[in-house]
Amino acid sequence: MPHPPWNDHYAAGQLPWDTGTPDPLLVEALDAGGLAAGRALEVGCGTGVNALYLASHGYEVLGVDVAPLAVEQARARLAATPARCRFEVLDFLAERPAGGPFDLVFDRGCFHIFEDPAEQARFAAQVAAALTPGGHWISLAGSTEGPAREVGPPRRSARELVAAIEPALEVVSLRSVPFHSVAEPVAAWLCLARRRLVPAQPSSRHG
Repeated sequence: MPHPPWNDHYAAGQLPWDTGTPDPLLVEALDAGGLAAGRALEVGCGTGVNALYLASHGYEVLGVDVAPLAVEQARARLAATPARCRFEVLDFLAERPAGGPFDLVFDRGCFHIFEDPAEQARFAAQVAAALTPGGHWISLAGSTEGPAREVGPPRRSARELVAAIEPALEVVSLRSVPFHSVAEPVAAWLCLARRRLVPAQPSSRHG
């Protein structure tokens, strides 16, 4: 399916998702502990704010984005810091990132851009392939909760998320949260999943 011309958004400075500060839910996840520092991958890194935040908390980080201008801006931000972080142009749905496996994969509003179930499942499979055994994925996606709206992140149902994730990853938690942007926060899902150590088992059927 065709996707938005992300590079055009960066050329025009139309970045409603870019608040210029680390996402509060990523901050909360790191503050809570339980995610051992190691290698981290951010998919859809944009201007690099969250990747650099991860690097400041002990991760060796690779940030990837399909938009060359996003990566250019992220590298400019990186030049002002000694962080262990690098940025590369990459189509995550089609390519495997170098430097893995990763202990943590983070995506803020990247999974939810895909409407086709096969692409959603492909994204989750790519995440699983990039993770260490038992490594974690944190994903923030627009949800079907909340009032009707004409703008903001795409809406995805809990059913869609779980259907895409379950074959490749184990869902640890899924909760309703606010998606912070330059406008008012909107309803979103925060999904924490991890690479499977045991394959998903068939649903039980009785009778």
